[in-house]
Amino acid sequence: MNWSPKHLIAGSVMSLALVGCGSGGGSDPATDATTASDSKLPRGGEPVTLVPSEFTTKIDNPYWPLSPGSQWVYREVENGVVQRVVVTVTNRTKVVDGITSRVIHDVVSAGGQPVEKTFDWYAQDSSGNVWYMGEDTKEYDHGKVVSTQGSWEAGVGGAQAGVIMPGHPTVGMTYRQEYDKGNAEDYASVTSVNAHAKVPFGSFNAVLQTRDTNPLETNFVEHKSFARGVGPVETIQVSGGSAHEQLVSYRR
Repeated sequence: MNWSPKHLIAGSVMSLALVGCGSGGGSDPATDATTASDSKLPRGGEPVTLVPSEFTTKIDNPYWPLSPGSQWVYREVENGVVQRVVVTVTNRTKVVDGITSRVIHDVVSAGGQPVEKTFDWYAQDSSGNVWYMGEDTKEYDHGKVVSTQGSWEAGVGGAQAGVIMPGHPTVGMTYRQEYDKGNAEDYASVTSVNAHAKVPFGSFNAVLQTRDTNPLETNFVEHKSFARGVGPVETIQVSGGSAHEQLVSYRR
């Protein structure tokens, strides 16, 4: 569930280690465009080589801080069905493609019954980019697992890690979030760093918004909103279906 370096050199990909940039704090990522150009984020299925020493499981990107014990609860209405989504940062780690990653647990339920359970794996590089290393997802029907489609792991079967949140997002920036050909191919582009969002948990200004697409679902488009110091607060599916997810509670 995609709720979803570095000296990185492989093929045409340039180094992602941004000179003089920290890993989350310091300068304002909404305005600091220092060498954080589009071209330095992964695209398509291009291969990347990640250097473990450039990564940490201390994820403090201001648009998605993932401290162990943090938990987000969302209310989602999908095609008329009300669902509850609980995202929890665990104390666990997992080594994925040589990178020690933080384990995040997502549980989607409807009517008190599980619909989907997922373990996501994230790690942050020295430039503050949060990388999506893979996921182990299971869909349920009446308490039984009926599908694991969408599961993938960087470095396995040609799958490549992607960026779930840039360290220094700027409007127009585009990047892949995940890549496992024919199975997981999510992409995002930054559309605003100064938006407003109002959800049950609260109202937020200076919100980062993205437009998410998936070439495997040609009509699929989502708009996501991220509040500084909180993380994802709202997701609206605007094409290819009907879904609206809003943050109800958050504890850090």
